[in-house]
Amino acid sequence: MSKRAEFRFVVSVHDVAASTAEPVAQWLADLDERGVPATLLLIPGPFGGGPALAGAPDLVSFVHKAVGRGHELALHGFLHEGVPGGPRWRHHVNQLVARGAGEFWSLTEDQARERLRAGLEVLADADIGVVGFTPPGWLASPGTRRALAALGFAYWTSHLAVHRLPDGPIVRMPALSHRPGGIGERTGAHLMVEASRTFTRTRMPFRIALHPADLARPGLRRAALAAIDQTVAAGGRPVTYETLVTE
Repeated sequence: MSKRAEFRFVVSVHDVAASTAEPVAQWLADLDERGVPATLLLIPGPFGGGPALAGAPDLVSFVHKAVGRGHELALHGFLHEGVPGGPRWRHHVNQLVARGAGEFWSLTEDQARERLRAGLEVLADADIGVVGFTPPGWLASPGTRRALAALGFAYWTSHLAVHRLPDGPIVRMPALSHRPGGIGERTGAHLMVEASRTFTRTRMPFRIALHPADLARPGLRRAALAAIDQTVAAGGRPVTYETLVTE
């Protein structure tokens, strides 16, 4: 495979927490079988009825082993739930895009810094270091972006791009993701496969986002793995976010 034919794509596994450990392990098994490294997006606080990361030693051990196999760990909010405040239009965007989980969408810089530091402290207690941040719903306020840069993060991700910190550059990479239980779920699964085929044909870098809830729908798993397999077969090189921004 020539260098010219090669292009990069990123697979991320969202909502990694004690309550989602089983489906996360299934996604990692699928990816390990294919030799595809992923970025695991950790929720440090309690999530989905499960304990915080500090109370989940099995999960901590699991993600450390995942790093040893070439996967990356990144921060994915603190509680992964919406917070009050901000203008009404941001509330509407949060409901539409993130189903109300846009935790960092309306925060001031000071508010964002406080939550980010809390998350980093939980990770540090588990001997986990991270350089990147993906906000829930890919929604980050201007204050959040300033706080990320001030705290030394190397990158953050939005729905359409990967943003180097503190001042760029920006890597244009649209993210393909399922919406389990939403309107048009089946159509969306078809579009993931077709969009990945189009991006692959044009050699456009892109991302595939996997969620634990996807595995409740066998068709969504099949579509995501088909998109990954056809991209690798066509010359796509899977990389983690950290590799993407440091190469």
